[in-house]
Amino acid sequence: MTEREFSVPFAQRVLFSREVFAVGNGLLSDLLSGASENGGVAKVLVFVDSHVVEAFPELEDRLLAYAECHAGVLTLAGGLVKVPGGEACKNDFSQVEKCWKAMHEAGLDRHSFVFVIGGGAVLDLVCFAAATAHRGIRHVRFPTTTLSQGDGGVGVKNGVNYFGKKNWIGTFAVPFAIVNDFAFLDSLPTRERRCGLIEAVKVALIRDAEFYHWIEANVEALAALDSEAVEYLVKRSAELHVEHIVTNGDPFEQGSARPLDFGHWAAHKLEQVSGFAMAHGEAVAIGMALDLFYSVRAGLLDGGVANEIVMLIEQLGFETFSPYLQSRSRSGEVVVLEGLEEFREHLGGELTVTLVPEIGKKVEVHEMDRGMILEAVEALAERAGVRVESVMEQAVV
Repeated sequence: MTEREFSVPFAQRVLFSREVFAVGNGLLSDLLSGASENGGVAKVLVFVDSHVVEAFPELEDRLLAYAECHAGVLTLAGGLVKVPGGEACKNDFSQVEKCWKAMHEAGLDRHSFVFVIGGGAVLDLVCFAAATAHRGIRHVRFPTTTLSQGDGGVGVKNGVNYFGKKNWIGTFAVPFAIVNDFAFLDSLPTRERRCGLIEAVKVALIRDAEFYHWIEANVEALAALDSEAVEYLVKRSAELHVEHIVTNGDPFEQGSARPLDFGHWAAHKLEQVSGFAMAHGEAVAIGMALDLFYSVRAGLLDGGVANEIVMLIEQLGFETFSPYLQSRSRSGEVVVLEGLEEFREHLGGELTVTLVPEIGKKVEVHEMDRGMILEAVEALAERAGVRVESVMEQAVV
């Protein structure tokens, strides 16, 4: 047997700017200078979320003007490729094929670049297509929502939904760069602008008590979606997510732990049960509240602390209960419980769920008591003033 170890260095670049496509902004030209083979001009194909095109109808003209002004550094390989925005695009595999076709017709190769401008779903879709075309075309992400700028868009994962399961098909592919342009946040609808706040609460809870207390101190400004407060929150959230990816020793998730997915085992199932009508951030808020109340019942977290965190989540404008928590499968089981096995299956191996024993700390557990999960569901229902029959009495557990 011959066995040799080797390693490949990666760089996780996250850049922050405003009006990155203004001709006088040199961030992109500096980023791409010397990045193409023999220091030549970078060939770029740009994919854009349809929602972004609607909000910024001048975007294509600005891209053309930027490319003309910086012609010694980059050239556009055709016009903008528009991609339907929202989670639905990840449910339609033909959208992946359309991305591949656009890359093929543009004559892209491994020395080219794919730019992806959009929300998290479009980033997931197009970056998966780029990662699998020619076994990997370099891509630069331009997240346009608070959720993608502070969390999903700054990672190394991409994928699409399949078999009715979130991100069942996908790859790990380190972006050439992630560019967070805060100007894209200005036109977001209130619901989309709010969603990114919850992932900041999540990463603060598991990694940074000081940041969590900053969120507490600025909760009114954040709830009002004050631009200065939101931009600081997004920047710090992105920094903490990247810090975890590059320092935890498992960037491609070969193990079973996924601390950045605190609250997500239930959230992913809630999204599915709602037919993805529930936004990701809204589902994560409920999933976190469920895990916090579960942790109290498991003796891991003080009940007063859990209530304070859940109250903060609510002050930021999120619901912490949904009737979808009590939806049932044909067998009579509460459907959200199926999320535990799907969470384990997604990685394989041992079930590993991250819980919070205190603010700024995390603990991994390898089993969860279904009865206590249902008790937590009932407690959240009672908190929301929802009168329902006991799920404990009805559920198959």
